[in-house]
Amino acid sequence: MIEETHVTRLAPSPTGALHLGNARTFLVNWALARQRSWRVLLRIEDIDHPRVKPGTIDDTRSDLHWLGLNWDQEMPLQSTQLGACRKALHHLGAQGLIYPCQRTRRELAASAPNEGDRVIRADAASRPVMAGAPHPNPDPRTTWRLLVQEGLVDVMDQFRGTAQIDVAGDCGDFSVWTRQGVPAYQLAVAVDDARQGVTQVVRGDDLLPSAARQQLLLHHLDLPVPCWWHLPLLRGPDGRRLAKRHGDTRLSRWRHHPPDRVIGLLAAWCGVVDDPVPMSAAQFADDFTMDKLPHDDVIVQESHLQWLD
Repeated sequence: MIEETHVTRLAPSPTGALHLGNARTFLVNWALARQRSWRVLLRIEDIDHPRVKPGTIDDTRSDLHWLGLNWDQEMPLQSTQLGACRKALHHLGAQGLIYPCQRTRRELAASAPNEGDRVIRADAASRPVMAGAPHPNPDPRTTWRLLVQEGLVDVMDQFRGTAQIDVAGDCGDFSVWTRQGVPAYQLAVAVDDARQGVTQVVRGDDLLPSAARQQLLLHHLDLPVPCWWHLPLLRGPDGRRLAKRHGDTRLSRWRHHPPDRVIGLLAAWCGVVDDPVPMSAAQFADDFTMDKLPHDDVIVQESHLQWLD
């Protein structure tokens, strides 16, 4: 009997420096992989070219190494591997599952129901008359949206349990391709996870709505759906997702000394220890268990950052 190989990925986007929230998610992902003998891929998701900052890709690798994380294989940069996404776009077009959208963000009713997504809701009322017609050769310099049917999408999450997501109500017909000639996030991630054999996706629960969208795409493309693990977020004292407004929480702030205090603080936030104590990534992986991971988001206090300093 051949034992099934599970694969996960560390998938940072080089649009900014890694911060404590990224580190917590990546550390948990890596610990699960090393405990359960999953293969770990590193995939730099750099398709958002206008927001990719010079030097960030190298800095990201350095931050992960500094934390003590490693991987079994680094994939080519996402922006250099778009052939499978183009084939997926043609498949969706031939099936009449997408339609071209010429309307700008300003022209569409703007709402962002999911924190940080910058989603523009395009509902059935904004569809062109010919939506649903086959497009066997979709123009890659046009924005293409997926026709989303009404109804809830069940997302089976290994940590949160089953979540029911109203994709039609939350974001409507979401973009799968951009007029810049590159796939949108949802299509790129879904296709890359499938073609790279990713079976376990571990990430922040702000991306839980994305799991529902990616499931729709994977089903349309006859591709396997991975196991989802959506983890609680780090938040500032104001309750908003951790960001620059809450001060400097970039890992580079503490790169002048070993990472053991950063990992110790992350360990406390993950239920490994009651209070922060310096430890290595390997020690974290030895002691971490999912059943101790709190389900509530973590509120980052100034005292936490002072302990790191």
